[in-house]
Amino acid sequence: MSTATDLDAADPLAHFRERFVGAASDLVYFDGNSLGRPVAATAGRLGTFVEQEWGGRLIRGWDERWMDLPTTLGDDLARICLGAAAGQTAAGDSTTVWLYKLMRAAVDHVARTDPDRTEIVIDTDNFPTDRYVAEGIAAERGLSLRWIEVDTSAGVTPEQLREVVGERTALVVLNHVAYRSAWLADAPELTRIAHDAGALVLWDLCHSAGAVEVELDAWDVDLAVGCSYKYLNGGPGSPAFGYVAERLQDELTQPIQGWMGHADPFLMGPGYTPAAGIRRFISGTPPILGMVAMQAMLELVEQAGIEAIRAKSVALTSYAVELADAALPEVTLASPRDPARRGGHVTLHHDRMREVTARLWQRDVIPDYRDPGGLRIGLSPLSTSFDEVERGIAAVAEAMR
Repeated sequence: MSTATDLDAADPLAHFRERFVGAASDLVYFDGNSLGRPVAATAGRLGTFVEQEWGGRLIRGWDERWMDLPTTLGDDLARICLGAAAGQTAAGDSTTVWLYKLMRAAVDHVARTDPDRTEIVIDTDNFPTDRYVAEGIAAERGLSLRWIEVDTSAGVTPEQLREVVGERTALVVLNHVAYRSAWLADAPELTRIAHDAGALVLWDLCHSAGAVEVELDAWDVDLAVGCSYKYLNGGPGSPAFGYVAERLQDELTQPIQGWMGHADPFLMGPGYTPAAGIRRFISGTPPILGMVAMQAMLELVEQAGIEAIRAKSVALTSYAVELADAALPEVTLASPRDPARRGGHVTLHHDRMREVTARLWQRDVIPDYRDPGGLRIGLSPLSTSFDEVERGIAAVAEAMR
């Protein structure tokens, strides 16, 4: 096994680590897949925004830049991280709101065009918000849920999806990277299976955007949603994003009709006329401060390149698995061992992991815990070093003892 020193010395992305607040400290941060470290440049960018754009331009800022920021930032996200052409992605709202808007728009469209399709297919280990939103929409619209039972240390396979989709399937909702196990789904194949059954598919990209290569257009994806506070380092509560394939934009009616999605927001007329294109899926006033914070990280991702970021992610998680195998014989790997099937984090299973996680936090080693018995190690490629991984796994071993 290579040493952490050797791996850090050979890492072509190592110099990016100094761009993050706190990365030079002794604290071990294993939770970059929940909340990324702040980019150091964000503080200056926000200060400049407050003093010059907000403070200097005041309300004029809306006409000069802010009104278009949800779509211009969406286009940047699409180009840098999502493998999508311009005009299909918008930023704003929370992940939950985007999930509701796009799921509801999808099932309502199918109800109009093929009313016999009355099922939403979703897996039992999908992220809780996705499941809760699907349950709520099913209750609202008189639909039923078709559940895929999955192994919590893995995720949905093509064989499993093929067994449950059919002539009654309206929408399939899937996570690209499973939040618990880091299972990396075969997105192009699963999308093809859903389409062959006549269904639409929505991908949750929260645990992949910024860490895993995504090709929404090439995969022929219909809809996608993701957040920006994990590997995109936008900060607590930073805005989510939604993707709607161009071919569907004029077909779908989004259910939260707000003034920002109107064809003429300042007409203030008596009726709602949707804007053209992706803008019709915007609802209320966008969170401009959160969008400004995202821009510094997007610039770093573009400089590094998503292919190089993915390669570093694979190297980091593989190193964590090697160290855990050697130092934690009593622990079970609850993530795919094959790095091609693994996203940007690793989950280690043991019945004592809840108390181990609490003990580690007291020692400035910060993983997170997910039932059942999972200590989750999230490794953000641009801000995490191999030395940090080595020190963190050593601390886990000590806490276990």
